[in-house]
Amino acid sequence: MKKKMTERYTLTSSQKMMVFVLSMSLYGLSNMFTELIPKLQLGPIELSVEYFAFIPLTLCILFHPMIAALGAALGEVIFGELMLGQFGGLGELEKFLTFSFAMYVAGRMVSDPRNRRQVGIAAMTGVIIHQFLSSLVDIGKVWIGVEQLEAVPGLAESVVLIEGGGFLNDVLFSGILFALLPTLYLVPLLYGKIEPLLGIKPRNPGMKYEGIGFFRPKLILIGVLLLGLAFGAESLSEMDINFAVWETDYADQYGSASIWISIGAAALVAVVTLLIMRAKRSKNKTVPGTENRPYA
Repeated sequence: MKKKMTERYTLTSSQKMMVFVLSMSLYGLSNMFTELIPKLQLGPIELSVEYFAFIPLTLCILFHPMIAALGAALGEVIFGELMLGQFGGLGELEKFLTFSFAMYVAGRMVSDPRNRRQVGIAAMTGVIIHQFLSSLVDIGKVWIGVEQLEAVPGLAESVVLIEGGGFLNDVLFSGILFALLPTLYLVPLLYGKIEPLLGIKPRNPGMKYEGIGFFRPKLILIGVLLLGLAFGAESLSEMDINFAVWETDYADQYGSASIWISIGAAALVAVVTLLIMRAKRSKNKTVPGTENRPYA
């Protein structure tokens, strides 16, 4: 008897585009609000909101992990960098690679969106992977600099403590408050409700995604390669070997107004995307045989 093939979760090109734009606009919008939240200094400890990671985490778990992760990473670049006139060029590649990879891995970890244990572990794992990779890049830059410049003794050791403190702060503060708790609430709540907006059936528990499986050597190898690429790009940027840098006095000239303009642009894209999704959903209802067409 032939073994039954595992059903794969796939999306059409238009559905992937909708997920991509929705993730890009919503996460870009959230990044603008984090710019307005003041930092809290408690002695040597600085409490700050790194990001609202629950937005890409929720979309990666409910929809296609790779599409949602890339959309969120690009949304931060467009609405958090380009529209504020402070794009760092090659230096922005580090966060784009590490963040999108971490969100992708987190999305692949959940086989049943209704299982809060899976969702919670995936949410924290995504934040930990991103912060860990970012810390490795920062530590590696200093270590290479110390070895080349023979700078202050002990600097290499101190940067490990500094980065370790920042890692714990981001994981325990932003990771729990703005990733774990909201994701635990939103994923089971939205499962089965948000997917029909795109004309997609909720994926059945255990349904596999197309692409690379989780806990596969190939995925680990890709993570190592992306870390190396991120480290190389950040190192070149620190050495002033950079390109595609775009800086204007737009933010200095208009101050906080520039942030609100970017917020308005991201909100507009999100609203238009939702309206298009609703229109497509209504159209599918009127065409026989298309209302429940979930997969490509």
